[in-house]
Amino acid sequence: MTEQPKDSLNKARIAYSALDEKLGLDIRVLKIDEISVIADYMVIASGDNPNQIRAMIDMVEERMAEAGYKSGRIEGNKNSTWILMDYEDVIVHIFSKDDRLFYDLERIWRDGQVIDLSDKGHENV
Repeated sequence: MTEQPKDSLNKARIAYSALDEKLGLDIRVLKIDEISVIADYMVIASGDNPNQIRAMIDMVEERMAEAGYKSGRIEGNKNSTWILMDYEDVIVHIFSKDDRLFYDLERIWRDGQVIDLSDKGHENV
């Protein structure tokens, strides 16, 4: 099945919305298709506590499944402080605050374009 050109952006929007619904902190979407072959977008968020992180994971899985997207794999488990959810062309990272600061993916992927998918922002794609 061939994906539509905007399909990866739709996945990123769904993940963003799911994380926002569970009050994910500092949700960032990075467009990395021009600097990497691993994905088109990376969605990064953090949670205040293990319960919130679990709720964020569950909501992303639920919303993506409703849209017909299945995760190829999930690294970490619901008790981890860093979860990676692989949706082929979109990778979702959910961190505890401390782990997010420690791993600092935004710095590592700083050459990616930050995309504002919030209701207040405008899409920069």
